Amino acid sequence: MKFLRRGESSPSDNVSVDTDTAVADKTVTLGKGRPTPSRREAQGRRRGPVAPAPKTAKEARARRKALRGTKADRKADSAERRASAQDRRARMLAGEEQYLLPRDKGPVKGYVRDIVDARRNLLGLFMPLALLLIVSMILTPALQAIVTLAMLVMMLFMIIEGVVLGRMVNKRVRERYPDTTDSSFSLGWYAFVRASQVRRMRAPKPRVSAGDAV
Repeated sequence: MKFLRRGESSPSDNVSVDTDTAVADKTVTLGKGRPTPSRREAQGRRRGPVAPAPKTAKEARARRKALRGTKADRKADSAERRASAQDRRARMLAGEEQYLLPRDKGPVKGYVRDIVDARRNLLGLFMPLALLLIVSMILTPALQAIVTLAMLVMMLFMIIEGVVLGRMVNKRVRERYPDTTDSSFSLGWYAFVRASQVRRMRAPKPRVSAGDAV
């Protein structure tokens, strides 16, 4: 049995002191003294006061009207939107690439349009013939039969021309743009639809005149 000298402490006392110190350190480490800030608070953003929901339909209409601004402001915004839309349409008709519809974008589609616009196509009579068919409904049965027969013959020639035009367009496109990913059907259909429109109503506007070499 070992007796302790004066001034020495027992091992049990050291263990007790070490345990108390560790507990105190743990308490200091774990206790932050404030709640963990949210992401909004950490980034410096503060949520503003939320307006109470309208209690009646009249109050809701009044709030929507206030948000829209005055009548003069709404009129100015409407005029600005119309001017912007007209400007975009004018640029699209002029053939500016960034304003074209997705179906019209790219050098391949521009080349197809030039091929069609440089030709005098029988397909351009499609819309006038459709109007003539509507008008023929008020004619006598004998005249209706004649007009219908003539239109059927014209439609047959137009279909033949559309097939020939589609083949020609595909051949010329493959020669100039051999790496194009557009299918033969899509190019042929694009040329057919373009040719069936009245020249002055085509969009984008033709860049070449009828008879020009493309």
